[in-house]
Amino acid sequence: MTHRRIMFLGMAAAALLLLMGWLWLKPTGGDAFAQCRRGAVAGGAGALGAPFTLTSETGERVTDAQVFAKPSLLYMGYTFCPDVCPLDNARNAAAVDLLDGKGIEVTPVFMTVDPRRDTPEQLAQFTDAMHPRMIGLTGSDEEIRQAAKAWRFYFKLNDETDKENYLVDHMTTTFLVLPGHGTVDFFGRDVTAEEMADRVACFVERM
Repeated sequence: MTHRRIMFLGMAAAALLLLMGWLWLKPTGGDAFAQCRRGAVAGGAGALGAPFTLTSETGERVTDAQVFAKPSLLYMGYTFCPDVCPLDNARNAAAVDLLDGKGIEVTPVFMTVDPRRDTPEQLAQFTDAMHPRMIGLTGSDEEIRQAAKAWRFYFKLNDETDKENYLVDHMTTTFLVLPGHGTVDFFGRDVTAEEMADRVACFVERM
């Protein structure tokens, strides 16, 4: 075996060892947000959500790209909700203010699942009371149904006997949506404003 051939085989073996070491040590899945997650988005990042065109609290038609132009906290509920919706959205607003203190601008978003009663005017009263940057979204029954389905969000109108003062059963999840990445995580009711702000900051700093 010639000296040149020995050198070639040695270099090839070294390259193979380096490749195997890199494959062994590299992060699995290539998930830049792995250390930020507490929950698992089924199907991976971006699996929840879909493009939409809805009506904002100002009466303008807006797209998902316009709404989620910045990191956003999306909550679905209804303004006539007697308890959880005001509390959850106040928590989200507090987290947004904490993030402002970190130099991170996040948009709070409230999408109604009760478009029959939640007109743009009704939404404006609710969102203005919660946070000056909160975006309210409504639309037709079908538009809202499709949007909720895209986030796998359950709701049910209990309007069989009372067509005006009914309650709505719904989930209480807040979704973190990042521009260019889609829905990357979610938060339950037990998460505090401080914990939410810390987790959102982790994601935003790794965008």
